[in-house]
Amino acid sequence: MRNNRQTGKTRQRREWAIRFFFFGVALASITTLAIIVVFLFSEGLPIFKEVSVHDFFFGRYWYPTDDPPDFGIFPLIVASIAVTGVSALISIPLGVMTALYLAECASARLREWVKPIVELLAALPSVVIGFFGMVIVAPFLQQILDIPTGLNLFNAALMLGFMSVPTICSLSEDAIFSVPVELKEASLALGATQWETIARVILPASISGICTAIILGISRAIGETMVVLMVAGGAALVPTSIFDPVRPMPASIAAEMAEAPFRSDHYYALFATGIVLFAFTMAFNLVADYISNKYRQVGAATL
Repeated sequence: MRNNRQTGKTRQRREWAIRFFFFGVALASITTLAIIVVFLFSEGLPIFKEVSVHDFFFGRYWYPTDDPPDFGIFPLIVASIAVTGVSALISIPLGVMTALYLAECASARLREWVKPIVELLAALPSVVIGFFGMVIVAPFLQQILDIPTGLNLFNAALMLGFMSVPTICSLSEDAIFSVPVELKEASLALGATQWETIARVILPASISGICTAIILGISRAIGETMVVLMVAGGAALVPTSIFDPVRPMPASIAAEMAEAPFRSDHYYALFATGIVLFAFTMAFNLVADYISNKYRQVGAATL
């Protein structure tokens, strides 16, 4: 009896220690995020003592070193939204359809060759992708499309799309593979074709995982700095075409933070831009999480 009691107490202490460890790890992550957010807001909000909120968000000119300076980030916001949107139009269909092909159509031998190659793209450093876009893709676009410069919105979106495809493809394929084999066999046994099974059984059952893959892939594109800094063109102007040079918010922060005097208006404006970028990322994640949960419920109801 005593041995059983001692064994039970030892297990309880071990479980308590493990629970305390994981709680500490979670608390450390939350604390780190809170410290970053507090620092970001404390360094960014002072700019609004010099510039009104309306002029900062909707101003058309970003000339922080002029006298007097202009701190309008509207062109930066439009550039970030446009680059992310075009990259999503490229990466989502390409990533999801590649995952469907590898999971449902490709042979086992072909899958063993193609999947590692796709996942290898995720291991490429962003500076390498940016260098490829700047040296190879930019002159090609400039020559083929007869445009003034190949460093533009479309080039940046294309490179970000290539960066997002491995994440979307790999996670979508895992979600498709997690669909029970019995569902596929039942659909085929009832006379459905392979494409009808994919459209009406596999996709509804795996839509939540596919949405999560899209969220993670596009989240990487939103905050990417090096690629847009190298291939977007660097022009802080509102684009009128997908072939216009632009400057998204991450590129502006990375390019100018080292030159901004400490605690100057320029310094505060860059941190305020970081607040806007943080708000955009958080809003996207919240909306995407809501959509993912909604489709999870719809998929469960369909099955």
